[in-house]
Amino acid sequence: MKAAFLPDRGVVKVSGEDARKFLDGLVTTNVDVLRPGLGRFGALLTPQGKIIVDFLVTEASEAQGGGFVLDVPLVLAQALADKLKFYKLRAKVTVENLSAQLGVLAVWDGAPSVKPDLAFADPRDPQLGWRMFVPDDLAADTAAAIGADLGDSEAYEAHRIACGAPRGGADFLYGDAFPHEANMDRLHGIDFDKGCYVGQEVVSRMQHRGTARTRIVRVTFGAAAPETGLPVTADGKPVGTMGSSANGAGLALLRIDRVADALDAGHALSAGGLPVSLVSVDDVVPPKKATA
Repeated sequence: MKAAFLPDRGVVKVSGEDARKFLDGLVTTNVDVLRPGLGRFGALLTPQGKIIVDFLVTEASEAQGGGFVLDVPLVLAQALADKLKFYKLRAKVTVENLSAQLGVLAVWDGAPSVKPDLAFADPRDPQLGWRMFVPDDLAADTAAAIGADLGDSEAYEAHRIACGAPRGGADFLYGDAFPHEANMDRLHGIDFDKGCYVGQEVVSRMQHRGTARTRIVRVTFGAAAPETGLPVTADGKPVGTMGSSANGAGLALLRIDRVADALDAGHALSAGGLPVSLVSVDDVVPPKKATA
């Protein structure tokens, strides 16, 4: 079993009498079902339905002070805290950026022998493993206590990419991507049956009409990796953009209908002159419209 402390992740806590109802009315995931030891994947969106920040979240037990603890990109932790404070109005809610005190330990390739406080299985995909909130200086002790070998964050980054889990800032741009484009619908990050939240109408419409034509897709390549941000082309025409990559695997934000047409016509994909292949053709199958 492997573990890595993730220096690019921050921690925001939302607590108080109204915390559950407050968060549930803002984000894409169903906060109402959360309990200690259970995690959810979700995002806060703009009213136009684009991702402001995505996160993993769990509930703290009463012994841990209660409330909800969010695993977020470190560079966006304070901005998220400020945004939540803006939304809270008269709600009985306290929002704290705890990134100076707590960080995130990722654990994969096995189940922890013991489960520390504030630990939960990654809800996006079982292969991604577990997440734990720990101080930086206790990461090594925590890894040893659960029976994991502590490595560096690059090892987890390669694992994340191989699992097909996008990372904001590398595989899509915050403020520019819709949840479907970042595969949040496929990674259990959107609850289509919950009540209203910011941006819900746009997300629901894309789901119902099957209009998500751009997706992050798993790709492979040879020894040389195309640089992040390079255009992906087919028959000389742009069909998308390269995202993050490691160990011969990568993610690319592709216009899936154009890629499907290109492959049907026998045209190969490339980025920066390097050949690129899809891990699965099923990843570019156009979405079906929801039936009434």
